Amino acid sequence: MFDRSLMTYYPLSERANKVNIVDSVIDGESFPVDEALLARTDVIADEIVTARERGSSVTLAYGAHTIKNGLGRLLATMAEEGWITHLATNGAGIIHDWEFAYQGESSEDVRANVAEGKFGTWEETGLYINLALAIGAWEGLGYGASIGKMISCNGLEIPAFDSLTDSAAGLDLLALAKSLNLGPGFIPIEHPYAAYSLQARCYDHHIRCTAHPMFGCDIIYTHKACSGPAIGRTAERDFLSYVDSIGDLEGGVYLSVGSAVMSPMIFEKSLSMVRNIGKTISSGSIHVVDLAPESWDWTKGEPPADNPAYYLRYMKTFSRMGLATSYLSCDNRQFFVSLYRSLKRRSQ
Repeated sequence: MFDRSLMTYYPLSERANKVNIVDSVIDGESFPVDEALLARTDVIADEIVTARERGSSVTLAYGAHTIKNGLGRLLATMAEEGWITHLATNGAGIIHDWEFAYQGESSEDVRANVAEGKFGTWEETGLYINLALAIGAWEGLGYGASIGKMISCNGLEIPAFDSLTDSAAGLDLLALAKSLNLGPGFIPIEHPYAAYSLQARCYDHHIRCTAHPMFGCDIIYTHKACSGPAIGRTAERDFLSYVDSIGDLEGGVYLSVGSAVMSPMIFEKSLSMVRNIGKTISSGSIHVVDLAPESWDWTKGEPPADNPAYYLRYMKTFSRMGLATSYLSCDNRQFFVSLYRSLKRRSQ
């Protein structure tokens, strides 16, 4: 197997970044949106209000570009208002959120850094996120909460070594700490931009914010601190938390924004799982937002095989779930600001 100990890792401060969170953060009050879009988000907002009144879940699955586009703070506000009950993202969504909290910047030049063998080889991102997951796995936390706690606490606590010998997660953490020459105690990790972190705010307010990574897809897997068992334990907890939320979807709302692979794949398994144990999920709605053109009205069902829309994989998946499903072609910034305003009008 490839030996990661042979690699060179570079300080994150040396990396040129494309996005600065202070400059890119989206303000739900002043960001311009199209009036026609407000009419469409008004419909979704009405469904969300009805869902929350009956105690049903409102789950949002989003891709990493949602965080890169500066929407983390706005989504945290929407969750704190009770409009969203569960947020779910992929591994990259977690990484961008953490890098913004840690240094205020994220998004490297992939083309240039792959050419130099530097893509993803950043010491702080790989070390701290992997270590947080190993500690979180021992503490019984999920993937998202493990990172949210690190940001909220401005550091990580490595437990006394003699407390780590009575479980597999503890032994894995012990081995990792020793391999990194780390002893027990608190490791201070300042996060001066924590106010922009969706994960930290969800952790502080006890809001479900889960991660659903695919092994090898994220830059933390390049680092020698990467622990497969820790990733597996925390990601499994997050998946089962997500399934639990889907179990409350009857009369609820599922939003899938910019997640063409992760969201439909975990949703279909989760919906089948909760139906398997006897839960009735027949009246919830699914709203999918992405950038592909709206070439088919999915409220009419699945298009014929000779229509290009038939090959829009994620919509084909969602349309087969037995729930009312719609599609909106829209920039995620426009969508979330419009939805925020629609919901805010209903709360006044």
